[in-house]
Amino acid sequence: MTIGVMGGGQLGRMLALAGYPLGLDFIFLDRSRSAPAGQIAPLLTAEFTDRGRLAELATRAHVVTFDWENVPVDALRRLGRPIRPSIAALATAQDRAREKQLFERLRIPTTRWRRVGSRRQLAHAVREIGFPGVLKTRRLGYDGKGQAVVRTPVDLDRAWDRLGSAPLLYEEHVPFDCEVSIIGARARRGETAIYPLCLNDHAQGMLRVTRAPYGSARLHASAARYLHRALDHFRYVGVLTIEFFVRAGRLIANEMAPRVHNSGHWTIEGAVTSQFENHVRAVAGLPLGSTRALGHCAMINLIGTVPPRARLLAHPGLHLHEYGKEPRQGRKLGHCTLVAGSPRARDRWVRGLLAELAPDIRIP
Repeated sequence: MTIGVMGGGQLGRMLALAGYPLGLDFIFLDRSRSAPAGQIAPLLTAEFTDRGRLAELATRAHVVTFDWENVPVDALRRLGRPIRPSIAALATAQDRAREKQLFERLRIPTTRWRRVGSRRQLAHAVREIGFPGVLKTRRLGYDGKGQAVVRTPVDLDRAWDRLGSAPLLYEEHVPFDCEVSIIGARARRGETAIYPLCLNDHAQGMLRVTRAPYGSARLHASAARYLHRALDHFRYVGVLTIEFFVRAGRLIANEMAPRVHNSGHWTIEGAVTSQFENHVRAVAGLPLGSTRALGHCAMINLIGTVPPRARLLAHPGLHLHEYGKEPRQGRKLGHCTLVAGSPRARDRWVRGLLAELAPDIRIP
């Protein structure tokens, strides 16, 4: 079986690396000739709307998935191939307002929010929700892009000047204790497999460190219950992630990602079956693998630069993944993972690595 992938970034690259041992083949469509997936698989280069390239992808693939949630849904509809996960799930994740509506419909706690299409609507939203708040574009926001925290009327004016040309939403700003994510897979016949809850630390809007498993059994069970609702709602096939704020022991859904997720990279070495393998298993119609953690795990993103390999690999037990990208400020170039025997040993190891790799980042 050949799996077609819309998008050829590092997530797609890791999907193929997970699928090859299962006897699966891959072909990618991406806008960039230097897309990381092109290093290990056939790569079609064109805009996602290019009819000729879409036809070629459809001819060469038995089923199609994606590694980026901003792939045009109309392009997927033209393929005439099974799309997994569903187009409905992708379309929902592409629009923050639709995403909030889904959370409310499924009784998944989320922030108070209002749609904003004009300066007048923004003023009305602020009167209802108050300060502080967050003004966000409804589409094309990731890694902290397309949003602004507003605490005063002056902040609001600046945010509107920067973002007001696009459809927006305004939501309450949550003074959260931490951020977590829950990742799970659903197979074609409804079988599900949920990974342990992940604790995520961000800086400048980007994920820097993930640690798992995290939290109490109660917190994990709540997150898993909410994830199950979304998986079942879409009759989902593949990996789905929901990110939450934690406030006073309660989960507040922030957003979902209908794909393998940066906070799940630890699963490559740290779980019986990685998120990447479970995604391709689901897409290909194969049984899911165990999501059991093999220890206390961590992942550190390498952003902007990658230290010399020898320096990183001198740390016993560290696993390095480079994506083959040209260095650039703010760009995710790779990650490293580790598996320890206890949370204390893991956190001590992570703090030592951060002191070397990113001294500006602190974890509790």
